[in-house]
Amino acid sequence: MKKILNISLTLFVAALLVSCFDSNRPNYQYMDNMYEPVGYETYGNYEIFPGGQEAMLPAEGSIPRGWQPYDYENSTAGLELARAELKNPLEVTEENLAAGGQLYTIYCAVCHGDKGDGQGILAQREKFLGIPSYGDAGRNITEGSVYHVQMFGLNAMGSYASQTNELERWQITQHVMNLTAALKGEPLLVPVGKDSLNVNTPQMVTTSGVSEATTDEGEDNNLEN
Repeated sequence: MKKILNISLTLFVAALLVSCFDSNRPNYQYMDNMYEPVGYETYGNYEIFPGGQEAMLPAEGSIPRGWQPYDYENSTAGLELARAELKNPLEVTEENLAAGGQLYTIYCAVCHGDKGDGQGILAQREKFLGIPSYGDAGRNITEGSVYHVQMFGLNAMGSYASQTNELERWQITQHVMNLTAALKGEPLLVPVGKDSLNVNTPQMVTTSGVSEATTDEGEDNNLEN
């Protein structure tokens, strides 16, 4: 009997203590600053701010750090305009070509394939079907269209503007243009000679093995290897 009484008393005291607990009331605080932060909490409600909350819209005209303006709209008309007039500002250098190839392998090859033939690992596993080759007849691939599609995406392909910066997108563009040329049997871009005075005139390798440099007047000067 005494044992039952002790057990009952213990259960009663435990139930009494639990029933007195207030979940809305914090426990004893030994280090106040660990519980109550000095700074404002993200998305917190504070009367001092307009609208009563910490999260506010940026000031009109402000831009994110590192952001670069892009004048072409995310539309069919914007794509066609970029295709026609947007040019790659980067020099054709070994560094840019190598970086473009590496970035292409990371972001693009999984769908488009290492050669740009649309036979990436996801296409082979039939996760995505109908990925076109860069060399398909009728495809008007230009530097501007490649960059624009990276910015905004196209069809099933999403935008890569958040994964890559402006420099990286242009480096990828150089690599894509070389893949396209290889599939079509056209001249490939190669780095400009270090002693060249015109750094904006890329050299090209033809299928005959002779390098060509195109002048501003459109004339081709054959250079012996």
